[in-house]
Amino acid sequence: MNICIEESKGTNRRARLRMVSPAYPAFNIYSRLAKETTPLGPVCIATAVNDIPGWDAEVIDENNYRRGPRDRDGHVDHAELQRLRPANVAGLYGGLTSTIPRLLDIAKQYKAMGVRTVAGGQHFVEDNVEHALRNGVDVVVLGEGEKTITELLACFEADGDLEEIHGIAFLKNDELVLTPRREPIRDFDELPIPDFSTLRYAKMIFFPVSGTRGCGMDCEFCSVKGKPRFASPERMLEQFASIYERWGRRIFFIVDDLFGQNRAETIRLCHLLRDYQNRARTRFSITVQIRLDKARDEELLSAMRQAGVNVLAIGFESPIAEELAAMNKHLKPQDMLDLVKRYRKAGFRLHGMFIFGYPAQEGVPFHMPADERVKHFRRFIRKAKIDTVQVLQPIPLPGTVFTARMRAQNRIFSTDLVGLEYYDGNFPIIQPDEPLTPEELQASAYKIMGHFYRPRSLFHVGLNILVFPYVAFGLHRLEATWQTWRRKWTKDLYRAGGWITLRQWASAFRKDGFRHKLAAARDRLSRHSHTPHTDAM
Repeated sequence: MNICIEESKGTNRRARLRMVSPAYPAFNIYSRLAKETTPLGPVCIATAVNDIPGWDAEVIDENNYRRGPRDRDGHVDHAELQRLRPANVAGLYGGLTSTIPRLLDIAKQYKAMGVRTVAGGQHFVEDNVEHALRNGVDVVVLGEGEKTITELLACFEADGDLEEIHGIAFLKNDELVLTPRREPIRDFDELPIPDFSTLRYAKMIFFPVSGTRGCGMDCEFCSVKGKPRFASPERMLEQFASIYERWGRRIFFIVDDLFGQNRAETIRLCHLLRDYQNRARTRFSITVQIRLDKARDEELLSAMRQAGVNVLAIGFESPIAEELAAMNKHLKPQDMLDLVKRYRKAGFRLHGMFIFGYPAQEGVPFHMPADERVKHFRRFIRKAKIDTVQVLQPIPLPGTVFTARMRAQNRIFSTDLVGLEYYDGNFPIIQPDEPLTPEELQASAYKIMGHFYRPRSLFHVGLNILVFPYVAFGLHRLEATWQTWRRKWTKDLYRAGGWITLRQWASAFRKDGFRHKLAAARDRLSRHSHTPHTDAM
C-alpha cells in the first residue's frame, strides 16, 4: 500500500496529505454558519505535516467549499481533486458523528483510487473504531494527532511496522490491532501555530483558536474528558496575531469548552490581547464558551471585556432541576438566573445552549408532560434575557456515560433505521422518559426556538436601520447610545437569521423520510425491549 509514496519519491514530487472535513447531512441548522469557519483540528494536523521534509498538506472543508470542482450530485469531486493534485494519504476528520456516513463514503472513494486513508476524531471510540476500519479506513488515530501523524507518514514512507506507533488502530490479518495509548500532549509550544493557508476553496469570516485541551467537569452527556492542559498565553496571543496580520480578520471563536479554567493565565491572556489591540489600533470580537459560575469573578469579567470578548456561549442545558441533577450539573435554575444577570450587567451578549427532555436518572420519579417542560424553557429564556438560543435533544454521543446508561436501558434507536446522519441534536435518537414521546421531543425543541426566532425580527432589523441616523447624530452620551443601538440591532439580526434557518430546516425535514424511519425504529425497540442494544455508533 505504499505505491503512491514510492512514485512520489521516484519523480521528486513532494508527497501530499489531504485532510478532509466531511459535509454535514443534507439539511442541518449549522450549515449556514459552517460556510464561514472551519474545524481547527484538521488545520492543526495539516500544519504539523507541512513541517515534515518532503511533505505538503492541504485541508478541504466540504462545509466551507467555494469554487472547487463538484460532482453531478453537488458534492466535492474528490476524483477531480486527485487528478489535479494527487494525494498520497487522505486524512478524514471524525469530530462529528452526524458526518460519519459521508466520511466513510469519502474513505471508500480514496481507497478505490489507491490512496491510504487515515481517520481521527471523537467519534472513534469503542466499536466505532473497528467499524471504520472495515469500511474504507486503513488507520484510525486515537486521541490527539499532531505527533502521531508525523510518525505514521514516516512509517508509510518506509513501509514500516504500524505496531511500533502508539495511539493508532488498524487491521492485521483481518484482526483488530490497538497499539499502546499515546500520552496526551502537554507542551503545546512544541507544535506549530495553526496555518489557515492550508485550507483551500474556503472563505473564512471568523477563525477558531484554542488554548485548552480536556475539561475538568464531568457532565454525563459530554465526550470531552480528562484533566485540562493549557497552552501559554503567549502561544494563544500568537494565534490571534498571526490571523489578524495575515488575513486581516478580527472575529474569533475560542473553541475551548470552558474558558477561564486557569484563572490567572486567562487574565494574563486577556491583558496581552488588550495590549496587542491597542498597539495595532484595532478591536477584536471574540466568542468564548464559559461556565455560569465565572460570573462571580468581576476581575475576570473586566479583563475579558478589555480583551474584546463580546459573546458568551453558556451551557444552561435545562431550567428543570431534576434534569440538571441527571446531567451531573451542580446549579439550580434560580442560581443560573442570578448569575446570568451579572454577565448581562458586564455588557456581554449571551448565547444559551439547552437540551430538551433529558432523561432522569434511573429510580428518580419524574414525569413532566411536554407542554409543561416547554413553559419552563420559555419562562427561563425570557427571564434570562438571552440574545440567541439553541435547543437540542439528548444525543447518545460515542463514549459518554449518558450513552452507556441509555444503551443499558435499551433506549437507543437502531442505527440501521435511524442512521448516524441524524446525530446532530435535532432528531430524537432515544426513547424519552414517559410521558414524552420521540415526536414530542423533537416538536417541543422546535417550538421553543420557533417562539424565540420570530418573523417580526425582520421588521425590527429594518426599523433599527431607519432609526440609525437619530443615533448617529445624537451627541448626548454618544458611545453608550451607539452600544445600546448596536446590541439591539445585532440581536434582531441574529433572530431574523434564526427564523430563516428554522424555516429552511422545516422545509427540508418535510421532504425527508425521518418520520417513517422513526416509526420503524420505535416498533423494533418495543419488540426487542428485552434484548440489549448492540448497534455500532
